Amino acid sequence: MNLLIVEDEIRLCNSLAHNFAWESHGIEVIGMAHNGLHALELIERRKPDIVILDIQMPGMDGLTLARHIQQQGTLTKLIILSGHDNFSYAQTALELGVVKYLLKPAGDEEILHAVLDAAKQLREELERRHDQDELMQRWTQHLPHLRNNFFLNWVSGKYEGAEVIGRARDVQISLNPDTRYAAAVVDMDPLPEQETRFSQQDASLLQFSLNSIAKEMLEDCWVCSEPTGYTVVLFPMPADRDPNQHLLMVNTAMTRLLSNVKACLKLTASAGISGSCGGLDEVPLLYSQACSALQSRILYGRDIAIPYRETPGRTPALAVEPSLEKALEIALQTGDEAKALETVEQLWKIGMDRADSIGDVHEHVLYWSSLLVRTIQKQGWVILELVGDDYVYLQNHKLLTTKEQIHNWLLRIVRSVIAYVHRQRSTTSHQIVKSILGIVENEMDQEITLHTVADRLYVNSSYLSRLFKQETGKSFSAYVLERKMERAKAALLDGAKISEAASLVGYHDGSYFTRVFRKFWGVTPGEIRS
Repeated sequence: MNLLIVEDEIRLCNSLAHNFAWESHGIEVIGMAHNGLHALELIERRKPDIVILDIQMPGMDGLTLARHIQQQGTLTKLIILSGHDNFSYAQTALELGVVKYLLKPAGDEEILHAVLDAAKQLREELERRHDQDELMQRWTQHLPHLRNNFFLNWVSGKYEGAEVIGRARDVQISLNPDTRYAAAVVDMDPLPEQETRFSQQDASLLQFSLNSIAKEMLEDCWVCSEPTGYTVVLFPMPADRDPNQHLLMVNTAMTRLLSNVKACLKLTASAGISGSCGGLDEVPLLYSQACSALQSRILYGRDIAIPYRETPGRTPALAVEPSLEKALEIALQTGDEAKALETVEQLWKIGMDRADSIGDVHEHVLYWSSLLVRTIQKQGWVILELVGDDYVYLQNHKLLTTKEQIHNWLLRIVRSVIAYVHRQRSTTSHQIVKSILGIVENEMDQEITLHTVADRLYVNSSYLSRLFKQETGKSFSAYVLERKMERAKAALLDGAKISEAASLVGYHDGSYFTRVFRKFWGVTPGEIRS
């Protein structure tokens, strides 16, 4: 469950965020706001499950903020922590669906119980919506076959240009030819070994449940299911929205979907998200990117939304004819070795297998050389760097003397390109972590949170957290605290005042800084100075 804290008293806000062992209770603090307007912005962007809020705040009071949240029709649970013992306030709060009205100064146990009770209520409401009997009943009702088939053919690249519009119209779906999309692919994670309620025979039921939850949550998106069991989601982008902001919205929606799946089914799912937005003809590439990103859960673990990362210097693939050439290009670009080899075999069978003369064989070698060179150059890659010793055969085709030799040569080049893509992807991850380290070092005097950094880099916080720990061996919060405390200690040893050292590392409450410093180093700032 996600928690947002809205409190204009900075010390109390920090205390609520840091003095409770929220993680041990399955609660994650996703943000803090010191006025109602900032809180409303965070709520719209991060979709918290639970909100603790004050009544008297600058910009927008807590009751007005609660009214805005109620009008959104979400299941967000509200807890008021106020210094006003006013019956009319409490009555209005109850009318707005506030689950608890606490008076300051409330005790830690009272606040903790209020949050846990709200989380329990939210879980129960989700379970009532998606209990197993209801899911079984809905599973027996098939989704409209024609619409689902249309989306599968679209994302698979079987329609081109205006054909997409016409095919959509045939199944009573209206598509705007100028709309751009982002794509996501969602799948249930493998069942844990200790799972007793479901078995592998229930895979279809679980995939259907996932698809149903996605359709209920993502009302403004296109949702379909494919034969492998994946749930495919297309997110239309409003004309006035920046593509990066749209991808950030997709990340938020997928993270929330995975959270609801866990609450409803007591099992986890993961999602892959395309690395860009594109028009109707680019949807197959976006879908392929999302599938490739989903495969990365083998690196980052379960229960995570993973954005596809473009290799630096690469450009999106263009539509190529015939369709198998396009499929090979996409597979090479996304590092999908299995799909690339499968497509090579299909192209080989309809071409080289039918060549029955020396002239035909040479013709097909020229075809393959042209196809591979064109594909490699389109991505901005260096041919010699990718193909290595096999470059000589591109210069002199007559060195290839048998079909078997030609076949092995093609497979070596394909595998070499795939290996190069994976190396570049690893370099990209390193660059992201390098950017994070730079932000921490350059903005030490500010409040640095995982969520603010994730927003700036246009990725979701769960993916960023796991990537950072994989690269550094430390959690993001532990690393930030360590760097701040080291910087503060160095400043104190250089003669800085306690208040100066605190301000230098982003602490504006001297007593709070002293507590954190002593907990980290075992001594007070004053003892360090002396």
